[in-house]
Amino acid sequence: MVLEEIWTTKELFVYPNEYIYWSIQIVMYPFMTGLVAGAFVLSSLYHLFGIKPLKEIARFSLVFSFALLMVAPLPLLFHLMQPARNFYVVLTPHFTSAIAAFGVVLFIYASIVASELWFLYRQHLVESSLRLKNQLNLSLAGKIQLWTYTILTLGASDLSERALRLDEKAIKILAGAGVPVACFLHGYAGFIFGSVKANALWMTPLMPVIFIMSAVVSGVALCMLTYIVTMEIRRVIARRKRGSVLYPTVEQIRGVEMHEMRITARYLIFFLIFSISLELLDLVFRGYTAVKSWDILRNVIYGKDFVNIFVLQYILGNLVPFILLLIPRITIPRTLLALILVLFGVFMMRWNVVIGGQSFSLTFAGYMHYHLPLIPQDWETFKEGLFGALFIGVMPFVLFWALNKIFPVFDLQRSP
Repeated sequence: MVLEEIWTTKELFVYPNEYIYWSIQIVMYPFMTGLVAGAFVLSSLYHLFGIKPLKEIARFSLVFSFALLMVAPLPLLFHLMQPARNFYVVLTPHFTSAIAAFGVVLFIYASIVASELWFLYRQHLVESSLRLKNQLNLSLAGKIQLWTYTILTLGASDLSERALRLDEKAIKILAGAGVPVACFLHGYAGFIFGSVKANALWMTPLMPVIFIMSAVVSGVALCMLTYIVTMEIRRVIARRKRGSVLYPTVEQIRGVEMHEMRITARYLIFFLIFSISLELLDLVFRGYTAVKSWDILRNVIYGKDFVNIFVLQYILGNLVPFILLLIPRITIPRTLLALILVLFGVFMMRWNVVIGGQSFSLTFAGYMHYHLPLIPQDWETFKEGLFGALFIGVMPFVLFWALNKIFPVFDLQRSP
């Protein structure tokens, strides 16, 4: 028995060797890479274009983008039968394969994000290193912090005005170089699907563009959602530390939170309009051209997957949050609901592309259904099941918490 028989059921005329080969981890993969690209684009709105109201959330988004970046390749490693071979992508790079080219693009993008993060926090790293060096009788934790900050400074301890101006210039250059690389990083995922000639649902030149726009939407939405939750936690802490001059007041945190949300929500609406328009354009184009495979596609889109596509993705995941964000006098609870629905809509788009694209047989006379393994029976069903997907979804937040210990995203005394 092949592994795919566990989650695949067949209906009508299907070839014996046809299964749902790309499972939940291949859904998570474009979803996670999209979050990386979207978070970086949000941070670049301030660092590159100088939109000053987004200053606080831009720094937050850059650190969060780096945390997401480290998790983005994990779904592929979970899905591979022999993940130890993934190093061949880096050791033997070439551009005749889209997957092989991904390794090169990912390395370049990771270098850009890490460099921008270093320039953004270089002053903080140097100041923290000097402060710890001047302290006597450091504990073991303090010594570890000192070694960490000293190593991360890379020997660049110059904090003169000229050096800090050069840091700002480097941040702007890296942000400018990072935006097209981030879009290419996720656009290539759409390219992989769009270039599969044997699959009628995936074969469209609009696929990379649709993936890029939905990536920006999902990344901005996740950063906003995480930012709101983090700020609410800080408000709870502020109430306990009321009267402390070293911690902002509840009113200050609330003011920053509402201001950032109003401005960022406008950009989210803008990106959401483009994403919805491209997806509907692709759907209309398919119906108008009505190629040979349109009969089976129509049965899938308007029949088998009607609820997933039109109810869950377009109405619940796009239309409802779009209306919620357009209503005047935006509130935190309404924004949270809209952001959760936006993320759900983008996830359903990935699900409908990956799973829906495999749901019809190459005979054009049969269908396959995917059943997500909920309770793991072994390591394979854990990786390719609900718990494997949840593990991938939780890891960025754990890494973000750890990175925040080194690169504080709410250091109000810094003004990079």
